[in-house]
Amino acid sequence: MAKLHFKYGAMNSGKSDTLIKTAYNYDERGLATLTVKPALDTKGEDWVVARGGARRRVDVLAHAGEDLREHVLRSARERELLPLHCVLVDEAQFLEPDQIDQLFLIAKRDGISVICYGLRTDFRTATFPGAQRLFELADNVEKLPTMCRCGSQAEFNCRRVGERFVFEGEQVAIDGEDSGAVTYMSLCGPCFLDEQTTAGVRVLG
Repeated sequence: MAKLHFKYGAMNSGKSDTLIKTAYNYDERGLATLTVKPALDTKGEDWVVARGGARRRVDVLAHAGEDLREHVLRSARERELLPLHCVLVDEAQFLEPDQIDQLFLIAKRDGISVICYGLRTDFRTATFPGAQRLFELADNVEKLPTMCRCGSQAEFNCRRVGERFVFEGEQVAIDGEDSGAVTYMSLCGPCFLDEQTTAGVRVLG
């Protein structure tokens, strides 16, 4: 039986790189895949771009409100990728909960494995709606570890504007997309608490 997988981790945990390597493994064995990315993620446009420089073309850009199952199956037919063996989803936290349900149906009704990669929480430590639905539905959940600046395991995605950490604002701000110089750093719990104290904002504690 095909399964819905969720591989999550903080920023810089190698999620996109792992997706690209997984796609290559399928390609090497002659097994068809489709790569999906939310249109909300404008970084890299219609490419999955790993921080190490690896790239893979996106087959389906998922827009808000659309039926993702229908889009994926239509794209597989048009690209002559049937039988389709796996759907690989980058930045899955940006999908709508209904679209996660549709990915579940792809696995359980259409018999196609679905592997989603994404963040668990935003810079305010709140769960993304898409990630929350994946935790509720996924057959397998796997954490991809990454390191904080202090050497401990990082858990939190912290937003910076310029050199300053910020703890208020819209849930989604794509790094590098505008002149606001939004970037992110993955921090462990103690380092996160230190930065919120410095900023004079209490998110935790």
